[in-house]
Amino acid sequence: MGVLAALGSAICYGVADFTGGLLSRRAYFVVVALAGQAGGLVLALVTAPLLSKGVPDVAELAWGAASGVGTGIGMIFLYRGMSRGSMSLVVPVSAVTGVALPVLVGVLLLGDRPQALSWFGLTVAVPALWLVSRTGDGNREGLGSAASSDGLIAGCGIALQYLALVQAGGGIWPVAAGRLAAVITLLPLAAPTRKRPRITTRNLVGAVATGMTAALALILYSQAVRQQLTVIAVALSSFYPAIPVLLGITLLRERLGRIQVTGLVAAGVAIALLALG
Repeated sequence: MGVLAALGSAICYGVADFTGGLLSRRAYFVVVALAGQAGGLVLALVTAPLLSKGVPDVAELAWGAASGVGTGIGMIFLYRGMSRGSMSLVVPVSAVTGVALPVLVGVLLLGDRPQALSWFGLTVAVPALWLVSRTGDGNREGLGSAASSDGLIAGCGIALQYLALVQAGGGIWPVAAGRLAAVITLLPLAAPTRKRPRITTRNLVGAVATGMTAALALILYSQAVRQQLTVIAVALSSFYPAIPVLLGITLLRERLGRIQVTGLVAAGVAIALLALG
């Protein structure tokens, strides 16, 4: 069940990533992220009393809030990079950083000891994430560019989100605390100006639905870490970049390059190894 929950988290996050990327090109990216986190907060507040047992302690809520700060940072820089048209570099850098840091922390500090088969899966997962995230859009920005910086900072935020939820011990109340913290983090940056067009009602609804989907991803992830090692749950949940690729093929009729095909195949191998390990 832990494997299924982590893969479900990846699917939900991938859908949210896909729709959030499209919306961030139509409206100010911070407003899109803020509306999304507000939607996620509503979903978490509705589901937490129904599905949670007991009242969380202060430490759990504090770790949940820390995860929300990570979410806010991750979304700001991820959406900013994508709104600049730098998806081919921002997404893979953020994806690889977002999985590599939690794996290192899990092994070095949290005492995770994956089996040999899982280690093979983790070894394949990192290059698979990089390859599957590449869009092949002709972007030639170097590793010192603003796009790679956006991706690196976004990845650090995503890593904080994952690790803080592990420390929170799972559950939905910490996810709700995280969405509140994310809203507070994003709110000062969302002030309207003349240079920023107002978001349309249609895009606002889309952003709220996107945030609810992302919150569901975190709820599934919080269940996965209760049943799996942190490094395994993070790695499986981090395959979300494959979902926008598949949606691009089916909905936008995009064509895959050889790099992405290689990445999808490698991702399938890594998922199988992690699930069996």
